[in-house]
Amino acid sequence: MHWAENKSEQTRIILFCDIERPMKWRWAQAVNHWVGTTLMSAASSPNSDRDRTGALNRIFKYVHALRDKGQNLKKRNRKAYYTMKYSVITLIFAAVIVPSVV
Repeated sequence: MHWAENKSEQTRIILFCDIERPMKWRWAQAVNHWVGTTLMSAASSPNSDRDRTGALNRIFKYVHALRDKGQNLKKRNRKAYYTMKYSVITLIFAAVIVPSVV
């Protein structure tokens, strides 16, 4: 995440550049490259009308609404909230791990 603050009266242009540097281990560089190209493009937000919104940003409103409902459930019934929370985590884990094992 990048952030800048202009505390002067003068208008300024700030350029942020992400540079992929060489790393000591090739596997770490491959992971870094994959994260930079795949995950970061999925999380992109448009800067103009022609830019596309990444998939993660498109689904965030649904995830946020689900989280709000979860927080309301937590206020009403903590036991039901934690039962639901750990059930969802277990299902996601199973959906990822079981196909790779079978």
